[in-house]
Amino acid sequence: MTITLDKTGQTESQTMTLEEFLSFDDGTDALYEFEDGELILMTAESEINRRITSFLFAWFLQQGIPAYRLSMKTEIIVTGSRVRVPDLVVFSEELAIAMEGAKRSTVTPEMPAPLLAIEVVSPNQASRDYRYKRSEYAARDITEYWIVDPIEQKVTVLVWVEGFYDEQIYQGDMAIASPIFTDIKLTAAQVLQA
Repeated sequence: MTITLDKTGQTESQTMTLEEFLSFDDGTDALYEFEDGELILMTAESEINRRITSFLFAWFLQQGIPAYRLSMKTEIIVTGSRVRVPDLVVFSEELAIAMEGAKRSTVTPEMPAPLLAIEVVSPNQASRDYRYKRSEYAARDITEYWIVDPIEQKVTVLVWVEGFYDEQIYQGDMAIASPIFTDIKLTAAQVLQA
């Protein structure tokens, strides 16, 4: 199948099934999300977004989370027609075992949900991170979802409770609270000034 992308990274006319997406290879290193039959090209990260993601990856390692349970740019099938690619994902031990030997770093519906998905907001992408991914990650039962927003200078921590997310916003020297990582000693400022 040949897919033609317009300037925004969206397909111009053709749609594909989830199965076609999961086997799609355009011969490049391009990374795509998938929405209702359409490829969404993931644009290159800004330097601050890359630094924040790298900082958090290193921070979780320092907290004792083994490297095999941390993943950047893993695909998560959140519904039958949508695939998201968070900046950073923390796997449970069960999910890490389920991912062993996978040919593609994709969390499928029959696998356990990740413990944590982290999105670093990019310019012009805020509504996707705050609105769409919030409901999609909740529907996928992802225990925590962090939205790190270097533009608004805040970290939003969403905790899954009975199918929906409860929200807490952290700014400046406020210490981030997490039910998964109870001994967390990390402030919003530390994350945002990575």
